[in-house]
Amino acid sequence: MDRKECFGVLDRVFPEGKEGLREVPQECFGCPEHTDCLKTALASREGMAFRMELLNRRKPTGVVDRIRRWSERKTLARSLKGK
Repeated sequence: MDRKECFGVLDRVFPEGKEGLREVPQECFGCPEHTDCLKTALASREGMAFRMELLNRRKPTGVVDRIRRWSERKTLARSLKGK
């Protein structure tokens, strides 16, 4: 099965909206591959950078949250080096 040219492209399937928040375009909801497409986009280098940005924006609330956040950032950084 051939995939659309937009498959897994973060800025096409999860672009920033007018208010600066990312949102799924309406035309993606009719696509049978939209779930796999979004997962692929978030697993891409750009998607990992986006997730790292979200982690950096969020402030830790306690010791456990600080350790969890550190672990997630470390995992993302390793994944970014590998791609």
